[in-house]
Amino acid sequence: MATQTTAIQGKSDALAVRLRPNHSLAFPWRDPHSVPQQQLAEFIASLTEACANNPDNSNMYTCLGIAHAINYDVYRSFDALEEARRIEPGNFFAQFKYAELFFRLRLMDRAEEETLAALELAANNWELSLARRQLAEIRGLKRKGLTGPLWTKSLMVPAIGFLLFLGGAFSLYLVWK
Repeated sequence: MATQTTAIQGKSDALAVRLRPNHSLAFPWRDPHSVPQQQLAEFIASLTEACANNPDNSNMYTCLGIAHAINYDVYRSFDALEEARRIEPGNFFAQFKYAELFFRLRLMDRAEEETLAALELAANNWELSLARRQLAEIRGLKRKGLTGPLWTKSLMVPAIGFLLFLGGAFSLYLVWK
């Protein structure tokens, strides 16, 4: 973890992200929906390069995971956030954003589990309030039944039934014709 302020400088000053030692991250956009695609691609490229140059900085990997999530690249976002958590297991922001990604994908059981882990890592009232608010939203959605279905049962029986139905319909068609 960096002990001094680390700055990632992209091709323009609008791409600058400052990482502070107390895990507070200043992300360059307030509204991620207003980010031009070109600027986002440049930012992701500069963050990827910065992560390669400084592989032990979990904050950079967290920012890279957020940028990939803004770009709707879920797998790369998961990879970056998992790497941030691996580098620094006690990093609240990396854990919180990892949990938030599960929440955004509506995988509520896993989101609740990861948010509880983030709640354990919270070091101040602001971090506690973030984690508690997300946990309340998750539990509220779970109560309302807005979670996705759990695919715990095999689809073999319905698939065989459907194939038998198609075979029977085809046989009736041949007999009738």
